[in-house]
Amino acid sequence: MKHTLSVLVEDEAGVLTRIAGLFARRGFNIESLAVGPAEQMGVSRITMMVPGDDQIIEQITKQLYKLINVLKVQDITEVPCVERELMLIKVNATSANRSEILELVQIFRARVVDVSEDSLTVEVVGDPGKMVAIVQVLSRFGLREIARTGKIALTRESGVNTEYLKSLQSKLQ
Repeated sequence: MKHTLSVLVEDEAGVLTRIAGLFARRGFNIESLAVGPAEQMGVSRITMMVPGDDQIIEQITKQLYKLINVLKVQDITEVPCVERELMLIKVNATSANRSEILELVQIFRARVVDVSEDSLTVEVVGDPGKMVAIVQVLSRFGLREIARTGKIALTRESGVNTEYLKSLQSKLQ
């Protein structure tokens, strides 16, 4: 199972290197990694997707807390969260299929950020499932390049689990 870890660290040189080294030494993989400033000055938030069972995640958490610059580690996998990724996709676009691609881009609430004679670059923001879906739909036109950020996430203060609500709604339909 993939777990989402939210780690608050002191914003100092070498922190990310120490965390990556910890994972490498213990043979753990990081599937997705996003780092940026947090709400407090001098603190950064690292959001990582890590495969493993609960025991492995508990071990990783304990090891992370041993690093001096780590302030807080939270497994937010089962916690109601707002999750987003950003992806840029460069897709082949001829005059014959450009309008069809533009329609698909609108359906996914994505936007075109660059146009050339034979390609379109599309910006997509959303949950990881949306990223997979739009790649699948646009792949028939020929994908030239893809750049994708790691997942970022914040817990929902409301406590509302939208994934649970979506599953209930689909059962009712």
